[in-house]
Amino acid sequence: MIGDNINRLRKQKGLTLTELAERANIAKSNLSNIERNINQNPSIKVLEKLAIVLDVELITVLGIKINLGEDADQLLEEGCQDLFRSLKRKGVTTTQLKEYEKVIEFIEWKNKETN
Repeated sequence: MIGDNINRLRKQKGLTLTELAERANIAKSNLSNIERNINQNPSIKVLEKLAIVLDVELITVLGIKINLGEDADQLLEEGCQDLFRSLKRKGVTTTQLKEYEKVIEFIEWKNKETN
């Protein structure tokens, strides 16, 4: 159930019910009702707020698992190849890629600091 997923994700992030409710800007009582499965049909807007604070995709909050099976590796490989072809067409050099990597690492670090 959705409430069980939210409860598990909240605890994994080390947040109290109050902290999550405040950060998501929703009523603590509403969050409590969702986690206890009293409110089994929370709005998408509320679920999106919770997903943002919990730093997960909405499908994770909903408990939806996508099974791509063996095709997942191939899809990832094809996606990477497309990305590299696009970067090559744009004239991005190896040096620039390393700089982009540093920028991405900085953004990831900054996001962890704010959460």
